[in-house]
Amino acid sequence: MSVIYLIIGAASLGAAAYLFIHNRRLAAKLKRAEMLFDLSAQVHSSLHKPELLNSVNEAAKRLVFAEEAAVGLADDGDDALGQNRMLEARAISGRAQGETVTVPMIARGRTVGVLQAAGKSGGTPFSDSDIETLTKFAGPLALALDNARLYEALEESVNELQIATALKDRLENELQIAGSIQLSFLPTTMPSANEPFDVCALLKSAKEVGGDFYNFFKIDEEHLFFTLGDVSDKGIPAALFMAMTLSLIKGKMNSNLSPGELLEKVNDELCTDNAQLFATIVCGVLNISTGEVVLSDGGHCTPYIVKADGTVLPIKLPKGIPLGSFPEFTYRDQTIALDRGDRFVLYTDGITEAENALQEQYSTNRLQQFLSQTSGYSSAEIIDALLMDVFMFADGAPQSDDIAVLCLMRR
Repeated sequence: MSVIYLIIGAASLGAAAYLFIHNRRLAAKLKRAEMLFDLSAQVHSSLHKPELLNSVNEAAKRLVFAEEAAVGLADDGDDALGQNRMLEARAISGRAQGETVTVPMIARGRTVGVLQAAGKSGGTPFSDSDIETLTKFAGPLALALDNARLYEALEESVNELQIATALKDRLENELQIAGSIQLSFLPTTMPSANEPFDVCALLKSAKEVGGDFYNFFKIDEEHLFFTLGDVSDKGIPAALFMAMTLSLIKGKMNSNLSPGELLEKVNDELCTDNAQLFATIVCGVLNISTGEVVLSDGGHCTPYIVKADGTVLPIKLPKGIPLGSFPEFTYRDQTIALDRGDRFVLYTDGITEAENALQEQYSTNRLQQFLSQTSGYSSAEIIDALLMDVFMFADGAPQSDDIAVLCLMRR
């Protein structure tokens, strides 16, 4: 009987020991699972790659009791596919080699690198359980690293956008300043109503600055100089060339020069500077008392005289070359007469070549038809009405070229 009791007692002790060991293993697995969950949550809480990589060593120590851990990342360059294959080979399918174990890190179907642990504490080799745990940790770590890569790319794009926006704002501010400087070269006040002539001009650039220009000023009490032109380019280069041209005109024009002689001097100066640009131009001098106008042309659009009765007369001037084209060119003068009430109209091709949505041009025919309906208009009224007519014709189509208009009337 005592033997039976002994057997039962031993069996009970064995069962208790087995349950103890089993429960201990379950507790260890549960603790490792909780640790794995916590560490996975931690790596997903950061979007910065340095923080993630710094947390790997501590995580490996806690998960598989490793002395140290490291991450090898694949680059995103042209050789990324080859690097991925190399990393997959290094991962050796998650099997341990000596005192190290290497597992692949895969996110979104792409191998982003490998996770390696080395030197298990106590000198024991890594077990299959260690490999399994490290592999499970490599999954969320790979996803977190891939998210960090995407976040870095997003941050870089945002920074580039901010830099580009700041640059754009600065450029727009500089262009506004350049536009103000450009306008300072032009007359800002129109003659008094007591003058025996009525002159008005307007410039509307397609961009913040442009290449069209005009000017008028009294040479003396008997003579009024006026000019209008169009530089071959747009934007800042055209504005600089326009400023240079107007400065030369203003600096060289005097009562001893005819318009043609003035253009010769300005043209030679511009050719010397070799600016690689040119400007079409018409300039003239009005004898205020007699109404005689001496004109010279540098390859510009045909001007018009609008008679008091609305008759529109094109003025065929001897054609010259645009300023800045070739040096030592001889510009010829031509004299016309303005009767009282006659208007002399100069314009740039931004008027006649303005297009609507159907790519139809405003044209010289429409311009002449418009001018024939302006009998009794002042110079300012003609310019305002002409711009309105052009914009109504364009019907919302964007302005593609600079526009300048000058109107001179003999009272």
